[in-house]
Amino acid sequence: MNKVGTMEQALSRVHDGATIMMGGFGLCGIPEHAVKGLLARGTRNLTIISNNAGVEDAGIGLLVRNGQVRKMISTYIGENKVLEARVINGEIDVELNPQGTFAERIRAGGAGLGGFFTPTGVGTVIAEGKETRLINGREYVLEMPLRAEVAFVKAWKADPMGNLIYRKTARNFNPVMATAAEFTVAEVEELVAVGALEPDAVVTPGVYVDLVVVGEQYEKRIEKRVYRATSGAGA
Repeated sequence: MNKVGTMEQALSRVHDGATIMMGGFGLCGIPEHAVKGLLARGTRNLTIISNNAGVEDAGIGLLVRNGQVRKMISTYIGENKVLEARVINGEIDVELNPQGTFAERIRAGGAGLGGFFTPTGVGTVIAEGKETRLINGREYVLEMPLRAEVAFVKAWKADPMGNLIYRKTARNFNPVMATAAEFTVAEVEELVAVGALEPDAVVTPGVYVDLVVVGEQYEKRIEKRVYRATSGAGA
């Protein structure tokens, strides 16, 4: 089955008020073209499940700045002053999760689990309003799975059947998010022929991918650069 399509096809799956997942960690491994496409379409009131919200002028931060995001479900929202201001002003809701809990909630969503018990967050605001249970003398809190209508993931290479491999740390949350949506879009840098990918290197099997979109001219920014004065002899 040839799953190669266009970003326009992918974006047509996202309606106002949709819940979407976006892979990436900071600005590493993010679906850059999907973000720019959503920005151009102006789709609004989005709930975005992503590790963080990029920075003010890159990644999901572009959607935040344009007023298209209603809620973020994340682990970290630093590095984005626009998001911070909008949260304080009540313009965006934020649901923060411990990072391991966040990953496991997505995994549970992809595996069809009804939830899981974890000791992380017990006795803190994270546990407020949630079911707790004593297991072998230790208290645990029940966390519910996360799923989305559409997941946008970023991979390095794909074949037309949707088998994906990732490059180094750009892998991050992409594989688990690919399993936890009704429709998964893989934005990739390179398309290869069926059979060209080493089977043992495939991380996301094509069964999880509904559409493959080949992108070009990736910016691949980093969040910030800090320059330090070079100390010389006698300085």
